[in-house]
Amino acid sequence: MPDRHPEQRLRWDLFCRVIDNYGDAGVCWRLAADLAARGHAVRLVIDDAAPLAWMAPAGAPGVRVQAWDEPLHGPGDVVIEAFGCDPPPAFVQAMAAGAAPPVWINLEYLSAEDWVERSHGLPSPQANGLSKWFLFPGFTPRTGGLLREPGLLARRAAFDGRAWLAARGWDAAPGERVALLFSYANPALPALLAALAEAPTLLLVPPGPAQAAVAGAAPPPGLRVRPLPHVSQPDFDHLLWSADLLFVRGEDSLVRAVWAGTPFVWQVYPQHDGVHHDKVEALLGRMALPPPVQALWRAWNGRPGAAWPGLPG
Repeated sequence: MPDRHPEQRLRWDLFCRVIDNYGDAGVCWRLAADLAARGHAVRLVIDDAAPLAWMAPAGAPGVRVQAWDEPLHGPGDVVIEAFGCDPPPAFVQAMAAGAAPPVWINLEYLSAEDWVERSHGLPSPQANGLSKWFLFPGFTPRTGGLLREPGLLARRAAFDGRAWLAARGWDAAPGERVALLFSYANPALPALLAALAEAPTLLLVPPGPAQAAVAGAAPPPGLRVRPLPHVSQPDFDHLLWSADLLFVRGEDSLVRAVWAGTPFVWQVYPQHDGVHHDKVEALLGRMALPPPVQALWRAWNGRPGAAWPGLPG
């Protein structure tokens, strides 16, 4: 991949299409804001900016948001196409016509599978003479790694989660543990709610399929459910830091759960052909989790033949 000096202030164009569940927008906004915080200029070109109204209500210095169908003037130094979203053809033509074409990166989905190491950093020559470089996030030094802004772990260590919850009226009662449920639709949800109710638990549920599933239903005794509104990305991190147990979904929330340092169970995006189970197994293979916790991950992800094991003690 072409060498760039990390201390140089670069102009980045980041292209994002929002498919569903807002995960694409979430990953792209975190990347845009992090690059800008490091001194770069970022233009985020997105086809649906509505989720940013609650993810990043104050925006971020150095990040300019532009609608996908607005005229695009001149590429910068680096172009990132998130998850194979294909920048507009006219923009790609402008990239090829420049005297110094930008570095073109295809930011791929996060995976712990072995093939990611072989694919990360490979070029893909294009018909117009440009090369597109594949960046695969991952969990080893031979991948693109995970996004983490400077000072995050220090901020987490100094954070008082119980006080933060109480300031928002979401505080736990004495003796209650706090769990966070952020998931896709999941047939195992009733079993999880019953298991959580075995000890006094406050269950925080952000908007999404899980919140819709628990709405209007009486929780089992011992479980107190609090639906939450949409929160900004920094406050979502604060939620993760405030809980004792996390159930998270998708890519961005997985990474933020890792940085939270809190016990968590991950739900991968389900795919009709079942290949998502390979992604779960690959991640389990890189984590030193006890067998009962691995069994819970498999059951929560609906692996065929995986019986519900309950919550490990």
